[in-house]
Amino acid sequence: MKTESEALFVKQLKENQNIIHKICRLYTTDADAHKDLFQEITIQLWKAFPNFRGDSKFTTWAYRVGLNTAITLYRKKKRTIDTIEFDSTFHKVTQDDYNFEEEEKLKLLYSAISELNDIEKALVFLYLEDKDYTEISETLGISEVNARVKMNRVKGKLKKILNP
Repeated sequence: MKTESEALFVKQLKENQNIIHKICRLYTTDADAHKDLFQEITIQLWKAFPNFRGDSKFTTWAYRVGLNTAITLYRKKKRTIDTIEFDSTFHKVTQDDYNFEEEEKLKLLYSAISELNDIEKALVFLYLEDKDYTEISETLGISEVNARVKMNRVKGKLKKILNP
């Protein structure tokens, strides 16, 4: 029989698993790496769950654990293994729903984001998730002012990458 804590964790994970998938998409280049990172983030969330006090929202906490896990693994793998380019058309969508123009824009955006450093990637990810600077600063462990300054710099960097 599941404990109350385990049931709560599973419920929260099911409701918020898209957060983990988005982080995986940002830090991986193929489906197998995506699955591996998803599993590793889930394990780390489970290990850390007993320490989750509820001071922040579950999603903020999950972003923080997920991003820290991804960055740590990304840095380790970056030193040892080359990856292949992830083809974002791999996602299963019906022809009626598929928008090639949007897909090309997403490819360009992800390509530009891939040129950023780990912290900048996390910052852009949270910004694109419509998180306010307070939540971004809590998630990344930086001040709100620092988050705003970094985001402005990253916007400039992305503009230069996308519009050479």
